Amino acid sequence: MNIRGLLTGYRPQSLARSLAIGFVVAAVGLALISIPLGTTFERTFGLDWLFKMRGAVAPPPQVAVLGINGRTGRALDLPRLPRDWPRTVHARFLVRLIQQNAAAIVFDFDFSRAKSNDEDAAFANMITQAKRVVLFEWLAGRRERLVSADGKDAGWTWVEEKQPPAPMLAQAARALGPFPLPKLDQAVFEFWTFKSSAGDAPTTAAIALQLNALRAYDQWRSVLKAAGAPGIQDLPASADEISGAETVRQFMLKLRHAFQDDPGLLQRVEDVLAGMDSKQLDPSARELLSALAALYSGPDHQFINFYGPAGTIRTIPYEAALADDAAKQLGDLAGHVVFAGYSDLYDPDQPDRFFTSFTNSDGIDLSGVEIMATAYANLLTQRPLRAADVLTTAIFVFCFGLAAGIASYLLPATVAVPCAFIVTALYGALIQWRFNVADVWLPLATPVLLQLPLALLLGLMGQYLLERRKKRQMARAISYYLPENIVKDLTEKRIDPDSVNKVVFGTCLATDMSGFTTLSESMSPKELAAFMNEYFDALAQVLKRHAVDVTEFHADTIMCAWTAPGKSPAVARKAVDAAIEVSMTIQQFALEHGSMLLKPRIGLQDGDFYLGHTGGGGRLLYSILGDPANTAARLESLNKHMGTRILAAASVVENGDGLLLRPLGLIRLAGKADPVSVVEIVGSRSSATADQLAMCEEFTGALAAFQRQEWTTAAGRFEALIGRFGNDGPSNLYLARAQSYATEGPTDGDPSVIQMDRK
Repeated sequence: MNIRGLLTGYRPQSLARSLAIGFVVAAVGLALISIPLGTTFERTFGLDWLFKMRGAVAPPPQVAVLGINGRTGRALDLPRLPRDWPRTVHARFLVRLIQQNAAAIVFDFDFSRAKSNDEDAAFANMITQAKRVVLFEWLAGRRERLVSADGKDAGWTWVEEKQPPAPMLAQAARALGPFPLPKLDQAVFEFWTFKSSAGDAPTTAAIALQLNALRAYDQWRSVLKAAGAPGIQDLPASADEISGAETVRQFMLKLRHAFQDDPGLLQRVEDVLAGMDSKQLDPSARELLSALAALYSGPDHQFINFYGPAGTIRTIPYEAALADDAAKQLGDLAGHVVFAGYSDLYDPDQPDRFFTSFTNSDGIDLSGVEIMATAYANLLTQRPLRAADVLTTAIFVFCFGLAAGIASYLLPATVAVPCAFIVTALYGALIQWRFNVADVWLPLATPVLLQLPLALLLGLMGQYLLERRKKRQMARAISYYLPENIVKDLTEKRIDPDSVNKVVFGTCLATDMSGFTTLSESMSPKELAAFMNEYFDALAQVLKRHAVDVTEFHADTIMCAWTAPGKSPAVARKAVDAAIEVSMTIQQFALEHGSMLLKPRIGLQDGDFYLGHTGGGGRLLYSILGDPANTAARLESLNKHMGTRILAAASVVENGDGLLLRPLGLIRLAGKADPVSVVEIVGSRSSATADQLAMCEEFTGALAAFQRQEWTTAAGRFEALIGRFGNDGPSNLYLARAQSYATEGPTDGDPSVIQMDRK
């Protein structure tokens, strides 16, 4: 297509409108990136996409993590939590790392609590001998009120104080440092090099780089002197003098101020380094000194350039350093900076974890110590993630929005849409390339997810409104937004109910609202509906807590089920526990709503039943069908005649540990051919009263006499039970039967089976 011909064929009015649309799209993009919401939008979608598309990259080999995980304590025959370990363990750990000639060792542990003098002394002694240990110190933040000179309120400020390790350990360490991470929800994107709210305190990542570079300290002083750095004469004469928390801090702050106060110093240092040959400065020392210059001249916080998922930075189990073959398991750590802390590559619930773009499907996040090591590696290689400056970001967003808006209006829809996506793909490829090669974060989400759809919407709708004769072309353009398969799914596909139908084993629970008829007569339909919804919601929450599989609501009843591949005492126990809590919930609901008519009535039965769709005429319902459901409903109804709350088939409560149960004998329920061994679930045995325990025991004895057909004895025992404990439905029922059998004799059939003629 002749694009030039298209453009020259437009009237000035059309060009003006296309420019207006372009400026609107550009302005919307600029407005978004200028507010915090825009930054969050880019970080959540754009940066996440860039990391995922780039994938994992190799970190520098000179850094390693010695990670404690959920199995370390067991492997070392120690408590699970590192805080409970004797510090002699860390002392032994240090011995092995010194033998491996590690360049620096950073402990990401809270050592603020002093332990026994022997433990701390042994650990402190090894720290002193190592001369390369950095200990972590907490930052405790708080708000402080500001007061003006005249005593008036001047607002608030945020103050952070360092909480160092135990004094003996702090004094032995080569340096101390915090490592705060600005956290958004559970994610982290930035790290500090110097913490401004804590007196510009250098962080562990920055300290580790400086300590590692002390091996080239003489060359560093020479470079600074040749570059004309101010105050070079005040620096320590040798690296050995740079030891101790305050000494290291003051030394690093002095260099920080030198670079910050003299913006040209970085370039002069780089020029001096470039002029030194390999005899004067070996490549590794050159890398360290160049990284130092970048550190001291750079910002106080930087974006983290993640290398990949957890474990991308070489991670060695902590216990490997304490094994007999430690040298083999650790490998070559000579010249490495080692970070020790909690890092579990298998447990998604590990402590000190942070969500990143590389959090995998198992939920394994990056640990704090691996992020600390990542920050150090970023500083060492001078490759932290660099967000484009405000001007560059604005230019990219403005130009993309302007071009997208103009093209969407001027070009025919059949050309504009594919061109827009092609240009967007090229733009995305450019942004991704800069990210992969130069670690530069340029805007991606705002142009692609906001400006492109907005440009297409405004441009194509503009064409539609101005050129109604091109309605068919516009319809074709809109069709690009609605894939045909979506419509086909809605209009052509049919749901096959047989695909989800099955016969399962499980436990059914049935309950209904007692007094529903009376309640419905006393309320308006709207009031009744609100009341029932609140009632059902209260019970549904209980059932959900007990992991119910299927729940049906019918008028004032609930039928639900817990399923399993086969007979399962554990599944049955879930149903029993749910029934007990449902009973208590109904009582509490009745108390709160002043309705004495609401009384618990619950039935439980297990067995094989059908679970799936039922219905016809194009209307389906996911239902529970089968004898267990019917029996559960009959047992629920039996509560009305028995005056009980929870009745279950005996097979349901075979796992009755901790329950107070009252066997009620064999009962042939209304409409059932075979009798059911029925048990009343009174509740938890631990919370039962003495009367409940005694009544259940005496009832069991009376029932045994009844089942032995000792009618006079049984009648006497049931009568005594009622006299002692008061009115009791099952006792009344059996007393009447025993007295009748004693005077008139049993009727046909098994006299020990109670026949129920009503539901």
